[in-house]
Amino acid sequence: MSFIQNNIQFIRNQKGLSQAQFAEVLDWSKSQVGAYEEGRSFPSIEKLVQLSDYVKIPIDILVRNDLRKSGTTSFIEVGNQRVLFPILVDPDNENLIEVVPVKASAGYLSGYDDPEYIEQLQKIKLPFLPTGKHRAFPIKGDSMLPMKDGSFVIGRFIEDRKEIKTGKTYVLLTLNDGMVYKRVMNNIDFNNSLLLISDNKMYHDYSVSIDEVLELWEFTCSINTQEYSEEELKLSSIMTMFNELGVELKALEKAIK
Repeated sequence: MSFIQNNIQFIRNQKGLSQAQFAEVLDWSKSQVGAYEEGRSFPSIEKLVQLSDYVKIPIDILVRNDLRKSGTTSFIEVGNQRVLFPILVDPDNENLIEVVPVKASAGYLSGYDDPEYIEQLQKIKLPFLPTGKHRAFPIKGDSMLPMKDGSFVIGRFIEDRKEIKTGKTYVLLTLNDGMVYKRVMNNIDFNNSLLLISDNKMYHDYSVSIDEVLELWEFTCSINTQEYSEEELKLSSIMTMFNELGVELKALEKAIK
């Protein structure tokens, strides 16, 4: 199904242009704009390329996705003609968060840049989140205790790598390791890499080149799907305290050197 008819009108309205002004910007005729918006004709490949260049959105997204659902045309470019959908809103203008389910997490590795895949993800609303683009990711394994296997981490998309903070936790999508949730030590200025640290010290730390990081989502909150026992809660508090102290000590040691 093609959404180009609605998308052309939506883009024009977002830009605050009349059909005549829009036609002049794109070097189309006013009658062509009207015909496209009314569905009486379909723009040629040449016209689609012009529109794509104008709004910086790939042609397949313009044709196959309803931009009205996003409420904006300010898409986030993350390289290689790959874009991240902006904040989605519901009919009440409340932000929606896409949830990557456990059974679909493997598919996210190949479908993270596929608008159809992202569009099919379930959405939730959490009114207390800060501004920004958020997505929920499933946690597997026990490398980030006290985060339990099956929990979900909601992360805020980090567009500017300068925002990466040492000691914070992030969901990372990488070329070689897939999707991981780790505490990060920012070594970009030193050797163009990030040191990924597991809070469970049974797992070894390792580095990944920043060039291999496709997406980066900073921890905002988590959703636990299992109840904690009293013993686990006590242990979790102790582990969290020592892990935070450990990161602070490492950062201090690095600063002294």
